[in-house]
Amino acid sequence: MNKETLKKIFLPLIVLIVIIQIWSGIANIVEDFPTPSTTYTAAFGGINADGDEVIGVLSDPFYIENQDDMGIFWQILESLKRVFGGFALAIIVGVPVGLMIGMSKNFQYALDPYIQIFKPVSPLAWLPLLLFIFQDITLTAISTIFITSIWPIIINTSLGVKSVSEDYMNVAKVLRFTPMEKVIKIILPVAIPYIFTGMRLSLGIAWLVIVAAEMLTGGIGIGFWIWDEYNNLAYANIIIGIIIVGLVGFMLDVIMGKIADYFDYRKKGRV
Repeated sequence: MNKETLKKIFLPLIVLIVIIQIWSGIANIVEDFPTPSTTYTAAFGGINADGDEVIGVLSDPFYIENQDDMGIFWQILESLKRVFGGFALAIIVGVPVGLMIGMSKNFQYALDPYIQIFKPVSPLAWLPLLLFIFQDITLTAISTIFITSIWPIIINTSLGVKSVSEDYMNVAKVLRFTPMEKVIKIILPVAIPYIFTGMRLSLGIAWLVIVAAEMLTGGIGIGFWIWDEYNNLAYANIIIGIIIVGLVGFMLDVIMGKIADYFDYRKKGRV
């Protein structure tokens, strides 16, 4: 292994050791705060500090006791369904709106003030209103994700359109392209990397939002599971939930990053 590879392996391990030490220090100061070993036992099972047998959260993630009592895998899966539901809607609406804003000054003038107003609004502010409208947990979560994750797609798509060279647009005029031909043959090849960057940011926001949404709406999902473990005083499981949320978010970001790189002509040597 070369020097850079060794750094990529050992430097994160050093940081992990520091995190575990800080974690252990907090556990010594805060009463009943789970230690790393207690959390490990809660995750994978074994004998706890009191000598009791513990069935780990991750030892049987696929069990289904009833509709309200399922393993952690099904909790994550339910959250992902809601995330991708809202994310898909954000793409369907956000990309065309971003294209229109990028191509038309009139659309930009008309919509930009509202984008700047609604973009910073917390998902928790939308949640009560949407729950009142839909009276359904899943629809509320999906619509909350849609509203809060659409902005990066719109902004990055419009930025991609504006980055198209004026020379390309002049060529389109000379060739008398229709508006649709102009979008497909000129604008999209240049804007796609920006669109996927927006989608990557949007998916990260969607996964961030779902945890808070499920905590407040209840039902099944990783957010509600974490909140339920808090009510059960199972603090080690809360830490397990936080780690799982982080790992899933990391994997989603890596996948979207790979997809974005695949469609990025700048990284494939096309120009």
